[in-house]
Amino acid sequence: MALFSFFFFFSFVLLSSSNPFSNVVVVDAFTGTYGVNYGKLANNIPPPESVVTLLKAAKIKNVRIYDVEPATLRAFSGSEIEIIVGLGNEFLRDISVNPDRAVQWVKDNVEPYLPGTHIAGIAVGNEILGGGDPELWEVLVPAVKNVHNALERVGLSGRVEVSSPHSEAVFATTYPPSAGAFKESVLPYMTPLLEFFAQIKTPFYINAYPFLAYMSDPAHIDIKYALFESNPGISDPKTKLHYDNMFDAQVDAAYFALEKMGYGGMPVIVSETGWASKGDESEAGANLKNARTYNLNLRKRLLKRKGTPYRPKMAVRAYVFALFNENMKPGPTSERNFGLFKADGSVSYDVGFTGLVPSSSPPSSSSCVIYAAAAAAAAGVLVF
Repeated sequence: MALFSFFFFFSFVLLSSSNPFSNVVVVDAFTGTYGVNYGKLANNIPPPESVVTLLKAAKIKNVRIYDVEPATLRAFSGSEIEIIVGLGNEFLRDISVNPDRAVQWVKDNVEPYLPGTHIAGIAVGNEILGGGDPELWEVLVPAVKNVHNALERVGLSGRVEVSSPHSEAVFATTYPPSAGAFKESVLPYMTPLLEFFAQIKTPFYINAYPFLAYMSDPAHIDIKYALFESNPGISDPKTKLHYDNMFDAQVDAAYFALEKMGYGGMPVIVSETGWASKGDESEAGANLKNARTYNLNLRKRLLKRKGTPYRPKMAVRAYVFALFNENMKPGPTSERNFGLFKADGSVSYDVGFTGLVPSSSPPSSSSCVIYAAAAAAAAGVLVF
């Protein structure tokens, strides 16, 4: 989860005739508009088989995982859930200078599980640019290229997307959305990365957290604006576009930053977004009520399959952080309380999903709690 968030928002762009993403067949690692991040820094969450049952019961079709644990990948076989796996930051230095190592990594961690497990993408690193290890900035592009070339060598480049998600630390400005721009310090690394992603038709992945923006300046940010609730909103003085929620403004700021770099046609996908249900005293807004409100309204917003004010025809796609509360995550209390579900598989709060076991609080009519055996028999595919 991104801990580097800036204050408010981001955005952009109209598809032009020179758009490198038009008139091409691209690897699409995302079905519909809604997905979740399945983090596993916990010692009390359900086993992967039960997690797949939970996801199928909730009819969630897109999942990001942060590793390539064999038991997890095997559990997803036959589920038809689209998965993006993670190549951890700790492997980037080796992969960046060793093409054969990249090939072996793909042969060990991706190829054996296809086609039963729908591995649709590989996220090479997480929140590298703008992060605290500048040495990793330098190896990111060569690592990305070596992974893509490895996929080509084993005949999977047309099936598995290569990406690298960013935190908001890559931006110099994000407010108003039309001012969205990358930091000068990351440009030497972002420029070749965007150039390569444009060549292989990879979207721009950004971790966007209105929660972190609000927490950084609660005195000046309307909580209702951050939670998708009714509020006056803001108007961008340059574009005259009106924003009634921070999430859309954040996505549009990313579009504007990309446009300034010459990549206005590159799609933006939100790789992480969420709201903590519990936090330290210093973590403003971290409570169950706000977490439920944000995630419920986000889900409703994504189900509408609509775009942003600046890109109205491009449906916003997002992965919610996270599937479970993770009791072994370091950092402030909020880091361990982003889950839609509790460790026992019950819902953390009602946003319309089902659980493996009954919740401690009564479910509403919109959220019928089911048990594992019944969930395993759940049929039909509802694509978000």
